[in-house]
Amino acid sequence: MQAESIQRNPQHRSKDTEPQLHEISDAALVVAVARYNQDALAEIFRRHGGAVHTLAKRVTRDQALAEEVTQELFVRLWNEPERYDAGRGTLRTYLLMQTHRRSVDVIRSEEARKRREQNDSAAVTSTSYDIDHEFGDLADREAVREALQTLPRDERKAIELAFFDGLTYREVAQRLEQPEGTVKTRIRSGLKRMNVTLSQWRAVEA
Repeated sequence: MQAESIQRNPQHRSKDTEPQLHEISDAALVVAVARYNQDALAEIFRRHGGAVHTLAKRVTRDQALAEEVTQELFVRLWNEPERYDAGRGTLRTYLLMQTHRRSVDVIRSEEARKRREQNDSAAVTSTSYDIDHEFGDLADREAVREALQTLPRDERKAIELAFFDGLTYREVAQRLEQPEGTVKTRIRSGLKRMNVTLSQWRAVEA
C-alpha cells in the first residue's frame, strides 16, 4: 500500500509541512493527519504498517486479504483520525486492535460467502439430477412435443423450459417468476399426465 496515494478533498488543505516528521510523536502525527497532511500518514504507515500487515496476515492466513485489511485500516485513519484517542493508549495498540477486529470480520464474511457458494452448487447439482431423473423415460423428443400440447399451459411452459431449454428447477422458477415449489409440482404433475398419454399412444401403436 502506498499511503501517499490516499486521496482526500477538503475545502481548505493545509500547506504547512512538518519539518521533521520522523521525530514527532504518533499522537502529533495523527493531529497532522487531521489537518490533511499526507506526509504524516505516510510516516505513520512507515512506523506501523508492517505490524498491521503481519497481524492481518496471521489472522486471515491470506496475503490478499491481509493487504485489503491493511489498506482499509489506513484509509480509515485518514478519513476518521478523530477516532483515535491518545488518552486511551498508543497508536500502535489502537491500530492492532482495529486490525484484529477487521481481520476477524473479513474471515467470517469469506466463510459465509464460501458456504453460500457451496450450498448453491449443491442445490444446482441436486436439481439437475432431479430433472434428468424426471425426464428419464421421455426419450422421444417429438413424442414429448406432441404430448405437451395436451397439458394445461402452466405445466406445459414449465416442462418446455426444463426439458427443451435444459434449465434447472430454480432457473425455471426465476424465468416464470414463480415459487420453486410450484414449478416442481407443475413439472411433476405434467410429467405424470404425459407418461399416461405416451403409454396410451404406445399401446395403440402396438
